[in-house]
Amino acid sequence: MAPQIVNFQSKVTADLIAEYLRERILDGTFAPSASINEVQLAAHLNISRGPLREAVQRLVQEGLLVCTRNYGTSVVDLGPEDIEDIYKARVAIELEAGRLVLQEDTAELAAGLNAILELLQDALQDDRWQDVAVLDVRFHQTIVQATRSPRLDRMFSTLAAETLLCIRQLRHIHGRKETVLEQHRRLQEFIRTRDEAGYLAEIEWHLKTSVPMLEAARTHSIPDLMPIPALSAN
Repeated sequence: MAPQIVNFQSKVTADLIAEYLRERILDGTFAPSASINEVQLAAHLNISRGPLREAVQRLVQEGLLVCTRNYGTSVVDLGPEDIEDIYKARVAIELEAGRLVLQEDTAELAAGLNAILELLQDALQDDRWQDVAVLDVRFHQTIVQATRSPRLDRMFSTLAAETLLCIRQLRHIHGRKETVLEQHRRLQEFIRTRDEAGYLAEIEWHLKTSVPMLEAARTHSIPDLMPIPALSAN
C-alpha cells in the first residue's frame, strides 16, 4: 500500500517525519517486512533526505524498523520469539512498578485507569483495534508513570511501539473482546483496593497470557489460556 502524499511544512523536522512514519507502520500502511527506500520515500513525500534519514534511525532505535547489511531498511516483522521477549521485559518492569505504586494512595491512579477503561470499552465495541492498542498501552504506561521513576518510564517507553505492533494483531480474535476488557478491569480493581499480592499475581498472569494470545492472533487461531488467578480475599 503506497503512503498518502502529505503536505509537510517547508522546514520539516525529523520529529514530524518520524511521527508520520510511526503512524503509517502502526496502522498497517507499511506492512511487516516492507522495504523502506529513503530515496523513493523522500521524493514521494517531497522532503529532503537528511531529516528523513534521522527519522528512520529513530524508528530503528524504537524497534519499528530494522536495518540489515546488504538488504537495507524494512519494517520489523515480530515473530513468536520477539513477542515473548517483549513481554518478558514488560513483566520485569511492571511487577516493580506495581510494588512501588501500591505503597502509596492509589485513588487518583485508579480513577485515571477507570477513565481509560471506558474509552477501551467503546473502542472494543466499535472494532477500532488501532485505538484498542493505543489505550491498552496507555493503561499500562499510566501505572508505570505513577511510580514517578523517569528510568522505569523510559524503559517502558522503549517497548511501547513494539507492544502496539503486537496488540494490533488482536483484531483477528474477535471472540476475545470481553477477555481484553475484563483483564484490565481486574488490574484496575486491585490498584483501587491496594491489593499488592492480588495485583502482582494478576499482572504477571495478564502479561504471560498475552504471549500465546498474540502468537495465536498471527495465525488467526484461538489459544487455550492459563487459568485466571484467584482473587485474593480483602
